[in-house]
Amino acid sequence: MIPALIFFTFAMNPTFAERPNIIFIMADDLGFNQIGCYGDTPIKTPNLDRLAANGIRFTQAYAGNTVCSPSRVSLFTGRDSRLMHDNSNKVQLRDIDVTMAHVLKHAGYDTALFGKYSIGSQMGVTDPLAMGFDTWYGMYSILEGHRQYPHLLWRDGKKIRIEANEGGKQGAYAQELFTNEAIQYIQQDHSNPFFVLLAYSSPHAELAAPSEFVEPYKKAFSETRYDGMSGGTPSDKYAWYYPTPVERPRATMAGMVTALDAYVGRIVETLVSIDEAENTLIVFTSDNGPHDEGGGDPTFFRASKPYKGMKRDLYDGGIHVPMIVHWPAAISMPRVDDTPWAFADVLPTFAEIAGVPLETVPRVQTNGVSVMPRLSDQPQPLPDRTLYWEFGKQAGDPNSGVVGEIYQAARRGKWKAVRYDVDGPIELYDLGSDPGETKDLAASEHRLREEFTALFENPKD
Repeated sequence: MIPALIFFTFAMNPTFAERPNIIFIMADDLGFNQIGCYGDTPIKTPNLDRLAANGIRFTQAYAGNTVCSPSRVSLFTGRDSRLMHDNSNKVQLRDIDVTMAHVLKHAGYDTALFGKYSIGSQMGVTDPLAMGFDTWYGMYSILEGHRQYPHLLWRDGKKIRIEANEGGKQGAYAQELFTNEAIQYIQQDHSNPFFVLLAYSSPHAELAAPSEFVEPYKKAFSETRYDGMSGGTPSDKYAWYYPTPVERPRATMAGMVTALDAYVGRIVETLVSIDEAENTLIVFTSDNGPHDEGGGDPTFFRASKPYKGMKRDLYDGGIHVPMIVHWPAAISMPRVDDTPWAFADVLPTFAEIAGVPLETVPRVQTNGVSVMPRLSDQPQPLPDRTLYWEFGKQAGDPNSGVVGEIYQAARRGKWKAVRYDVDGPIELYDLGSDPGETKDLAASEHRLREEFTALFENPKD
């Protein structure tokens, strides 16, 4: 084990032996209560539960936003909504942006991305290779991320046919492909520590998973068939995007989560087999709250419990996510930690762990805070601050990219403020006594209401 004193000197005098490998694993639209260690879900997740039991299970962690693209841009750049140039789901990285992969390259890390990207629109300018990754394999556009059995994927900027899925076949499950590629990369000889971003595109719709994971749940739940476009007209507002019917959507959703759990287990087993488990930092989280697309049923699974809302909400159900951190070399006494933090904090955290002073990185711009003081057996408090989110909700078609209403939310200590649309009223909740945001206290807490109103009116000040 690395003593605590050495742990706190990483940033001052990092060496290869001290700096950990970093694996950041992100699910897509996974709810807070869809992992066993976070609640009462019927979904089996033994590998993630084991990671949490031997690491830190953060209970007050937040995504960067309530939908995919702004949440991921926040993660990549270390910026919350105050510094984002666009808070809608059409946002993309810009050529001037500095990502956490760029920062880790400054520390000599090997960097790789596997899975869903969806936030770079110009190949050679904002694709993963241009954004700091040495290699990448997976889905490039946001629409590609809607398919669990894709016909094509990308490797380092070149399209790859997935012949096993052509002609209506379902022979190659995307999440398994991503896992296999990540394992092959981890097993390579590395003269430097490595950073792997494993960005799964599940359990986002479409609902599909290998039968070995769905079969155990087929008799577990009552089911209502999802019809998609099978009747010739859309069965719901998402059917144009997810036209394939699903006979057992609840069993399929549960199977998708259990499949992810199994793949995470394989990653851990690989690290053990090459004797890299001790000093590899593993982070597991989700990009936002649970979805109701393509037959998804977050209400049945209580996927956001104990929080209100889901994906596309700025109530906690849309942004409050699981966050598991496993790092045996620094965390030998597992615990549950209720420190609030968010995706914008990941880049400065990784910079400190890798020993990179951010002032030495050209063009980097972040308003996140390093949570490294919490990642040890002697955790230190983080500074008091206000977390902030803003979401440009899409008008009409949920995937249109046309921005309609502006949602805002902020958290300071136990207090959470929410405003749905710029002309809407401020809602104020005491998350300490009311995590479900059921009792609006804006009428009685005048000072706090005024402070949050000022923030919402001028968030960039």
